[in-house]
Amino acid sequence: MGNKLKTLYISDLDGTLLNKDSKLSEYSVKTLNGLIDSGMIFSYATARSLSSALVVTNGLKTNTPLIIYNGTFIVDPKTQKILFSLYFNDYEKNKIMDLLNKYSIYPLVYKHINDEEKVSWIEGKENDGIIDLLNKRIGDKRYVSVKNVDQLYYGNVFYFTCIGAKYELINAYNELNLNLECTCVLQQELYRPEYWFQIMHKNANKGNAIKKLKEIANCEKIISFGDAINDIPMFQNSDECYAVENAVEEIKSKSTGIILSNNNDGVVQWLNKHYKK
Repeated sequence: MGNKLKTLYISDLDGTLLNKDSKLSEYSVKTLNGLIDSGMIFSYATARSLSSALVVTNGLKTNTPLIIYNGTFIVDPKTQKILFSLYFNDYEKNKIMDLLNKYSIYPLVYKHINDEEKVSWIEGKENDGIIDLLNKRIGDKRYVSVKNVDQLYYGNVFYFTCIGAKYELINAYNELNLNLECTCVLQQELYRPEYWFQIMHKNANKGNAIKKLKEIANCEKIISFGDAINDIPMFQNSDECYAVENAVEEIKSKSTGIILSNNNDGVVQWLNKHYKK
């Protein structure tokens, strides 16, 4: 009998590994840690930042590098060292700035300033969606309001999040997709009415990132789990891919199979049944 292929198991977080309260159940933490202790190579790929992801996965043994910001970075969870990164150059940043200004869209801008991560927005330009996000980040020192557009876009920028009604964002989304080489995701927020329009480097997506992580982890096979549109590139670069029951239809149609929902610990139930030690 041939040797078992070394497999990287990788899951999205919100709507997939996490339940509707954006938490890991006790069952998931205990079972996943047991599987990791037995040798399973497990990681996650999320649109969240590292600090936000570590909060919601507290207690999980994350030994394998993590994919954050939809594939913009791969980081070592222990040292928090960035192993792979994608930033906008000045030309790209200025083009995005001009386009968002054209449509009076005031984004959250994610950047590094003197090696410190900052998230900026213009004070007084907050809408209900941004206020909701900021209320969930109270105490997070990365979040800093600024007074004007120049301050908003200052720094080594790697990510933009625009929040609002679909009609407020769709024209900028369409134009950016047509005229600029970058990765754009427009989808409704999981538990709110607003849409999130996220803008990343042209090579930043979960699909490219899992290929890179596969090399870093020295694996031969990828099995992934997801629920939303931004998981499609990850599914396309996986040997097997499973959509949770609560996933959008578009990703279900691209999956190897459908598993139990996020509220029923679908990912961990599948891993516990199928992972061979």
